Amino acid sequence: MKPFFTPAQRKLQSEFGTEALADRIHAASVSQTISESQAAFVHNRDFFFLSTIDELGFPSCSYKGGAPGFVRVVNDTTLVFPNYDGNGMFMSLGNIESKTKVGLLFVDFETPNRLRLRGEAQCLRQGSLLESYPGANVVVQLTIDHVWVNCPRYVHQMTPVSSSPYLPNQYGQSALALWKRIDLVQDVLTPEEQAQAVELGLLSVEDYDAMVARGELI
Repeated sequence: MKPFFTPAQRKLQSEFGTEALADRIHAASVSQTISESQAAFVHNRDFFFLSTIDELGFPSCSYKGGAPGFVRVVNDTTLVFPNYDGNGMFMSLGNIESKTKVGLLFVDFETPNRLRLRGEAQCLRQGSLLESYPGANVVVQLTIDHVWVNCPRYVHQMTPVSSSPYLPNQYGQSALALWKRIDLVQDVLTPEEQAQAVELGLLSVEDYDAMVARGELI
């Protein structure tokens, strides 16, 4: 099996007397392939957290949401997920393009549980996988390096209220993001988005902040 703990992690384990515990948990719960039950857990999630590293060495953590099943386990060492329209900064994808190493955290807040994966990713800009995700501009393919379950004792138990109203439909169409109605960004949107924003009504930054604070996302 590939190395899992780093020298710095080993140093802290030694300092706090947890080396034997760390080795036991590693032997019991860490694998280089994803099991059927873990794949089912992933398929049932409608969000996850994505960690990437930029070219300056800084980490970035991003929330990724979709309909249940938007992350697909292709086989026991490969999974894929789509990238939908965002703010145009492409921080996570840019990091993947330059550094490839990523971490994923899947959490079930209803029945507290969590699953962590890490590996190397690549961005797919064309092909059948991209076509199978209406509304996606890129599909990220991850080759799994390690996968493991974490104790859920600090996961707060919560119940979801509703899915995001911005998820693309079967034709890849989605509602205009609320922030794209802000007046100061109109000149950097596409003509189509500008027209939609005008039709829905332009917002000031203050209007936008107040709507977000009230939970009025659309």
